[in-house]
Amino acid sequence: MKRITPLAAIAVAAATALALTACGGQQSRQQAGSGADESSCDAGQGRISIATGNSTGVYYVVGGGMAKVINDETDLKVTAAETGASVQNIEQVVAGNYNVGFSLADSAADAVNGEADFEQPQDISTLGRIYSNYTHVVVRKDAGIDSVEDFAGKAISTGSPESGTEVIANRLIESAGLGLSDVKRQRLDLTKTVDGMKDGSIDGLVWSGGLPTPAITDLFTSMGDKVEFIDVTPLLSKMQEVNEVYEEASISGDTYELDEDIPTIVVPNVLVVKNDMPDNLACALTTLLVEQKDKLVQIHPAATEIDPATMAETGPIPLHPGSERALADLG
Repeated sequence: MKRITPLAAIAVAAATALALTACGGQQSRQQAGSGADESSCDAGQGRISIATGNSTGVYYVVGGGMAKVINDETDLKVTAAETGASVQNIEQVVAGNYNVGFSLADSAADAVNGEADFEQPQDISTLGRIYSNYTHVVVRKDAGIDSVEDFAGKAISTGSPESGTEVIANRLIESAGLGLSDVKRQRLDLTKTVDGMKDGSIDGLVWSGGLPTPAITDLFTSMGDKVEFIDVTPLLSKMQEVNEVYEEASISGDTYELDEDIPTIVVPNVLVVKNDMPDNLACALTTLLVEQKDKLVQIHPAATEIDPATMAETGPIPLHPGSERALADLG
């Protein structure tokens, strides 16, 4: 597997994105995708913004790469912003503050169905499935945690509020037969989570991210054999009762320089947009993801999973009509 160091990953993203800011919502008066026939696959003109995730996570790095590619290859002006990730991204896309948002498929499915964090169905579709997020459950060895059931009474970081990580963490806890109040949940971003693991104020963490996640690399580099993964796959069947998108896979040991592969639960990532995004813009963005894949892989190896053969596998999240047309043309 092609390796990338934490600092290099973030540095490359920062250097290649035209702007990584927190200015979501400051849209041009010119509608994104305007100036082109909607039946075409021309991106048109205007400004778009991309909602990513924590600055030490893969969404942030890949989102910066996407911004760079779109700026280079089209007449659009693009910014990518650090956010709290999935649930927050969906809410902000629906509100019109961002045009594109990274999201875990389970959170996006909840949004489409009007379940969990969403009181009613949300007006979203997707540009396609991009890569999988791997559930990382890492604990301090001195915490006495061998399974999620052992989270009871422990200080566990469940991720940023309204993030996809928090959704998965809470579902793991409940699937293990615990109540959320049984766990000393710390709703922290990944940077603060890793700091807490290092200073001993946090016993364990749940993180959902691409491979490798820079902050998790840093954690194992800094703490070595003082921390370890735990296997959460015994909870898969319970998780699938909640949402059909969960799957089983493994984190290769060499991802974090460990001696063995780690079985875990994965969930696909999707790029969410409002249903009213112009068809030509959705078509152009989807086509760019495929045709400029090699450039994105240089930013982060998670992008190797981008494949037109699987991008349409987004059920129950509808594929945007423009993206559907793009993937049909790409074969």
